[in-house]
Amino acid sequence: MTITSLEYFTSLVQQASDVPLFEAALAIAQDVYPQLDFDAPQNELDRLANTLRQRVAADATAIQKLRSLNHFFYQELGFAINVNHYYDTDNSYLHRVIAKRRGIPISLALVYMELAQQVGLPVQGVSFPGHFLMKLTVPSGDIMIDPANGTSLSREELEERLEPYLPTSNDAERAASRLSLISYLQVAHPHEILVRVLRNLKAIYQQGNHWKRLLEVQQRLLILLPADAVERRDRGQAYAQLDCPQAALEDLEYYLAQRPHAADATLLRQQVIDLREASRRLN
Repeated sequence: MTITSLEYFTSLVQQASDVPLFEAALAIAQDVYPQLDFDAPQNELDRLANTLRQRVAADATAIQKLRSLNHFFYQELGFAINVNHYYDTDNSYLHRVIAKRRGIPISLALVYMELAQQVGLPVQGVSFPGHFLMKLTVPSGDIMIDPANGTSLSREELEERLEPYLPTSNDAERAASRLSLISYLQVAHPHEILVRVLRNLKAIYQQGNHWKRLLEVQQRLLILLPADAVERRDRGQAYAQLDCPQAALEDLEYYLAQRPHAADATLLRQQVIDLREASRRLN
């Protein structure tokens, strides 16, 4: 029996643990690339990992492995931020990132982490505000890594990056947030990472009014966040733009039931009236 791309994605992420993160992130591209060959990018990473393993001594320390991986990934292979086309959606589709060796921090991190795991480095993702990071825990402590270039970040650099996202109400709150930097450096669950990838795509498709693509992204977000009222609202808006009033109505009514006093509730109640009329005309 053939399963749909959404069913396949659901099967990958349905467990609370042991989510195959790389495969699930790769599967996101099926919306745009329905004939995606899953084996090709995985085989390429296996080939690259085998090349790297041959260069790393069996008794190499984690730090030595990390240095070898950084040189291989960024210098030899040339993986880097796609600065000229940062908002190209291909930057979020892993098979294209691997082929072009260009991406954004989170997609570079997903490729890097997959390679790291294959050479015995348990590098994990950190959903840091504004810029996705990676973390490697070694006996001497945690190494925070910027996936843009592999550099290790000091506490001072992390605090500087965090500054724009701290509360602005008063100095005491900002100081408390800086002291709790550790709370921003926790390992991200695979679901959290996949949501961040999808929300990057969502922002691009919303900006370009690409409603069909936005709907596809929203469907995946709601697999991961089934009770999220805002994501239901945004899927409803995509449905409305695609002239699917009944589906839009169900999502917007769900949102209003969950958030009856939301700032946009009055406008949405009027939209619901219009959608009910549109739905009646279709029936």
